[in-house]
Amino acid sequence: MADETRVADETRVAPETRVADETRVADETRVADETRVAPETGRSAAPALAALAQQAASCTACALAAGRTQVVFGVGDPDADLVFVGEGPGREEDLRGEPFVGRSGQLLDRLMAEELGIDRSRCYIANVVKCRPPDNRDPLPGEIEACRPYLEAQLDLVHPVVVVTLGNFATRLLLGTDRGVTSLRGAAYPFRDGSLVPTFHPAAALRGGGSVVAQMRADLVRAKALLGWSA
Repeated sequence: MADETRVADETRVAPETRVADETRVADETRVADETRVAPETGRSAAPALAALAQQAASCTACALAAGRTQVVFGVGDPDADLVFVGEGPGREEDLRGEPFVGRSGQLLDRLMAEELGIDRSRCYIANVVKCRPPDNRDPLPGEIEACRPYLEAQLDLVHPVVVVTLGNFATRLLLGTDRGVTSLRGAAYPFRDGSLVPTFHPAAALRGGGSVVAQMRADLVRAKALLGWSA
């Protein structure tokens, strides 16, 4: 379900050790450094993203357009090294036109500040679908596919070093897998010219409590190491 409600398998967390997470971080950082490719141009992505957002604002490619207040396109630094990808807008996002502004977004902001030392102005945040599914239900496959070109274009333009996927829908879509985030997190995966780090949706952490939050923290530490940001 969009934003505040997640599928149950995100909250079924297998026990893991901090040592194992930290050991994998070192190996993944080395791989990311060896495979990282610089963007072909030094020009800002801002104008192209603005044009894409304007195009998306009038999109009617799927049935979600009929029930939206507005398209929730994306927010943050258009030239960021780090991109977060969530599932879709909830009620607050639909009203305000910005991703992750409800309770899930407040938790995400806190974890970014505490584990990465940044706020959302230093990353870019987008969703798999740009319009709120009715009653916060899960987005349907056809809705995901209809919106996918916008997400792919956002990633093309921002050209991040690391993408952090939040929850099952973003993780499965971008990794091209049917596996859930519970089994995929705790590692980084080659993605485009950089790396992808799967983690739980913040709403799953709100439901699952301290254990899920702790694993999200470990995943953000992994992303930080892949970015080469100082501790």
